Amino acid sequence: MNLVIVDYKAGNVQSVLFALERLGVQATLSCEAEVIKGADKVIFPGVGEASSAMAQLRARNLDKLLPSLEQPFFGVCLGMQLLCQHSEENNTDTLGIIPEKVLRFKTDLKVPHMGWNQLHHLQTPLFEGLQEQEYAYFVHSYYVPLGEHTIAQASYPEPFSAALQYKNFYAAQFHPEKSGPAGSRILQNFLAL
Repeated sequence: MNLVIVDYKAGNVQSVLFALERLGVQATLSCEAEVIKGADKVIFPGVGEASSAMAQLRARNLDKLLPSLEQPFFGVCLGMQLLCQHSEENNTDTLGIIPEKVLRFKTDLKVPHMGWNQLHHLQTPLFEGLQEQEYAYFVHSYYVPLGEHTIAQASYPEPFSAALQYKNFYAAQFHPEKSGPAGSRILQNFLAL
């Protein structure tokens, strides 16, 4: 399998690479359009801030390439948020792939939402073999509300989209690469799509 991790200088690529190595899978790290287009599957990790990440994508013309991809695609954390239409983080227009908006948490709880949280209402083959109330690791200040593309939920304190799917684009707000056995299973499920 030709697996490519998109390298746009905003991703948590080393953790993702290590998680894949633990599964016995090798991945190519690239920002080259031809390499990404030729992949069997693409992972789009993210840590950082939306407007800076979008500037990096635009500088590499990836903002035009990524929405055109047809192979299974997995956005992680900021990678999920960038797949949406717009983020409240610095009022940023994002890739516009998943017709959802990203909002800032408005809660009396500590923001960012950081730590282990349960997943609920698991749908699609991405969560095959996982139990309701499985734990995953989150670090984020922005979220996608529940909507028609939600395939898993978490709460902080109100329910929000822990994962999304639109066509061939899957995405998780949590970090599967840091979520122990459950995260490893999710990565394996993605690779099996």
